Amino acid sequence: MYVMRHRVIWIFFAYACLAGVLANPLHAQVKGKSADPVPKAAEPSTAPRQEAITVSAKSAVLMEGASGQILVAQNKDEKIAPASFAKVLTLYIVYDMIKNGKIKLTDEVYISKKAWETGGSKMYVELGSKVPLEEMIKGIAIVSGNDACVAVAEHISGSIEMFVKLMNETAQKLGMANSHFDNPHGLPSAQQYTTTYDMAVLARRYVNDFPEALKIHSTLEYTYSGIRQDNRNTLLRKDPSVDGLKTGFVAEAGYHLLATAKRDERRLIAVVMGDKNRAIRAEEALKLLNYGYRNFAFVPLFTTGQVLYDLPVWKGQSNNLHIVPGEEGMIVVPADQKNKLEHGPFLPAYVVAPIGKNQEIGKYVVKVGTNVLRSIPLVAETDVPKAGFVKSIVHSVLYYLAQIKIVTYVLLLAIVLLALVLFILYVFSRGRRQKSRVRFSR
Repeated sequence: MYVMRHRVIWIFFAYACLAGVLANPLHAQVKGKSADPVPKAAEPSTAPRQEAITVSAKSAVLMEGASGQILVAQNKDEKIAPASFAKVLTLYIVYDMIKNGKIKLTDEVYISKKAWETGGSKMYVELGSKVPLEEMIKGIAIVSGNDACVAVAEHISGSIEMFVKLMNETAQKLGMANSHFDNPHGLPSAQQYTTTYDMAVLARRYVNDFPEALKIHSTLEYTYSGIRQDNRNTLLRKDPSVDGLKTGFVAEAGYHLLATAKRDERRLIAVVMGDKNRAIRAEEALKLLNYGYRNFAFVPLFTTGQVLYDLPVWKGQSNNLHIVPGEEGMIVVPADQKNKLEHGPFLPAYVVAPIGKNQEIGKYVVKVGTNVLRSIPLVAETDVPKAGFVKSIVHSVLYYLAQIKIVTYVLLLAIVLLALVLFILYVFSRGRRQKSRVRFSR
């Protein structure tokens, strides 16, 4: 009986310890994540919607400018010679370097013999002259000057070869997985190709990162050294909402047009590659833009950097964490599905420091029925370093007590009471045995 009572006490004691450990959120906690896991949302389909529209081009894409959502796609990953589309990447690098202070608009760009001799469309810069970088940008964006591209590439990297290396590195960073460039202007090369999807990706980043560039791209004509030339993007004259971006042509691929428009603060990007002539490429690009504006509803949920939620932080120098979206919250759906849109966050109840800035904490899922349209990352607005020793200890105790469920409290109380009763019985029984032994010894 004595041994049995001891075993019962030890069993209940062990159970109480185990229940305490399992109830402790630290048992399931990892840094920056909740002990109660975030429900895993289905990832959005990578396949674009196949809309009831086709274009005559070899390849075409219609993209929403804020979110990057694909609205229409036709052979979007077919590799095609970029022609003058390469100049958009050249200009992206130029603006990026200006932004980072590596070059300035007032820089004097030297015109080498190599630049001066470059064929195709030209800005007509003079050999040995020095031209302000600001003018070179106009010569590239408005009149598609190949000579200006070479001069700018040499100014930035010292040689065409080094600049091309920078072009390909930049393309990969931007997510242009199916592109490779061999020169800064797009003149024919067997090693040079891109896709309509990659060009839409580049155009979106270009207009969002450097919106000031659109003022130049939408300029209808440009005069340099007494030579006036028209902007080859004829859509600028046909539709006032169009404000860019670039045309292109090489015999092997056909006629290209990368057009972007903004109507009621909503931007679309249309890319057509491999059309038969200039007139058709403009018609097809405009057809895509009009189709997008007429047939899709634009639903703005939030903007990048907007504080959406506050989460409590345990063991951190700060007690609260602002949660912001990691991407733009513009959702585009077919107009007849606008009222069927469902959206909401998947977030933990709390986080545990340390937390890093832009660390993903949860997801904001947007869907129609079971079809997930987008899964937008929700991230930390700032760093939250780990708290000092004293605060960490206090939070550990509070953290433990706050997370133990009421059932566990009741169970633990019952176990303690039962253990106490068994202990009292044990003491009482032991006292009686000692008295019996005393009597027997007498």
